[in-house]
Amino acid sequence: MLRIVLFLVLIALAGAGAAWVADQPGNVVMTWGAYRASPSIPVFVLCLGIFAVLIVLLWSILTAIWRMPGRMRRRRHEKRHARGRHAITHGLLAIGHGDTGLARRHAEAARRHAPDDPLALLLHAQSAQLDGNRDEAQRAFRAMVEREDTRLLGLRGLFIEAQRADDAVGAVMIAEEAIKLSPSSTWASHAVLGFRCARGDWSGALAILDSNLSAGLIDKQAYRRQRGVLLTARALELETVDRDVARESVMEAVKLAPTLVPAAVLAAKFESEAHQVRRAMKLVEAAWLANPHPDLADAYAHVKLGDSARQRLQRIETLAAKAPADKPGHVEGQLAIARAAIDASEFARAREVLAPYVNDPTQRVALLMAELERSEHGDGGRARAWTLRAVRARHDPAWTADGYVSDRWRPVSPVTGRLDAFQWQTPVASLPSDKGTTIESSAFEEAMLAAPPPKRVTAASETPAEPVVITPAATPVPAPAPAPAAQDNAPPAAQEELAVAPAEPVKPAPEAAESLPAAETPVFRTRADLGKPAQAPIQAVIPIVRAPDDPGIDDDGPSDEFTEQIGTPRDHAKAQAGGWRGFWSRWGA
Repeated sequence: MLRIVLFLVLIALAGAGAAWVADQPGNVVMTWGAYRASPSIPVFVLCLGIFAVLIVLLWSILTAIWRMPGRMRRRRHEKRHARGRHAITHGLLAIGHGDTGLARRHAEAARRHAPDDPLALLLHAQSAQLDGNRDEAQRAFRAMVEREDTRLLGLRGLFIEAQRADDAVGAVMIAEEAIKLSPSSTWASHAVLGFRCARGDWSGALAILDSNLSAGLIDKQAYRRQRGVLLTARALELETVDRDVARESVMEAVKLAPTLVPAAVLAAKFESEAHQVRRAMKLVEAAWLANPHPDLADAYAHVKLGDSARQRLQRIETLAAKAPADKPGHVEGQLAIARAAIDASEFARAREVLAPYVNDPTQRVALLMAELERSEHGDGGRARAWTLRAVRARHDPAWTADGYVSDRWRPVSPVTGRLDAFQWQTPVASLPSDKGTTIESSAFEEAMLAAPPPKRVTAASETPAEPVVITPAATPVPAPAPAPAAQDNAPPAAQEELAVAPAEPVKPAPEAAESLPAAETPVFRTRADLGKPAQAPIQAVIPIVRAPDDPGIDDDGPSDEFTEQIGTPRDHAKAQAGGWRGFWSRWGA
């Protein structure tokens, strides 16, 4: 609306100006040599306007002609740039969906149309990586390092290629150079931190951690936790070398991360050696409430040097009572009590604690039961049965990081180099499966765990025991001895005697005395359908008689023409000599 009003106002002003010029009287006289013109004022103004329009038009034409080469060059450059951008876009899309050939073609087109575009270098490097040409990818990344705008990206690419080539030293050197260019590079600081931790350079790792805090890569809480982890690692390494530095480091670590199990254990050990028992107990209790662990229970049990096993048991029961029964840490407390009870020879207490877990035991529960059977009863059989059950029992929690299970705590994951990666948890491989167990429980193990071994009853007489058959009435009855089978090589008279001889009558078994207790379930039961045959009596004289189906053995053994003849001269005359004599004899010599 405003534009329309403005347009109408301009038209009105132009009309008013034209009308004013038309109303002006007089002429304008122009003389150029012999030429003389005297137009009126309106005509002169009109001619002047036309002349101005012609001058402007002519100037525009001359300017366009003058600028046409530059415009043509710029137009051609813009077209090539557009083609390069198109190739880069579609090349990156091809890399995204894994089309190697299409990505390579677009990379060549981008390098031809836009050689100075940093994205063209990135496309060329990534297409070479996708194609498996690492040498070409490294050349592309080195070209990116030479440019100021793509130097950090080129270093990242060279770092990845060094990792693929297992060149740890080269990868760390590249990461350190990237940190100098940009301290806020997360990948570079992570790589350098992991390398220094793997090398045991804890001071350098702490310096990198401080740099990460200054660059804003981690928050204050994560910084405190990671610094506590690094200080704990340094204290564990210097525990036997420089105890003063180790004590100072672990005390700072336990202040920064009071729930870190290794820090609390080592700090409690140092405090216990300094006779600061109450302080050591508080450190262990704080870590136990957050993460119950067997090392914490052991440190709590031995916090006071010189205590007896029963005193350690009482202390462990106090610690276990601090964890509620509805939390997972309650199991660790019960296992710690069982361990202390076995050490204190309180076997009834140990069985009471382990009773809820024996139906579905873990490996530690099974091993504790094996030790309990061996220590209390000296029963090696049941101890071996529990040890066998421990082989295929469920796994207990362990120090796990990125699928790697370690027997001890470590500050850095050996798989990814991540700091503070190890957690006390059940390994993934031991999670229950819906396919069922692949190893069934054996009958031997069930028999060994079903009841204690039967008591051995010694009879008054020293007669040899006879095989016993278990009847449904649970009355032991001696099994009848079967008649001995006749031998093929026995004489006919002997065969007839064995066939005609009747079996001896079976004597009834004497009834068990009423004073003897009822026999318990035996471990190994004798099968009733398999009777042990009695051995046939050995005859005084065994006749050498050939059986009818015996083909016999020839008196004259098989002759061998290549053997030396040993015997009488007549035999030598009949047989052919072996060796070189036999060779000549066959040729008629």
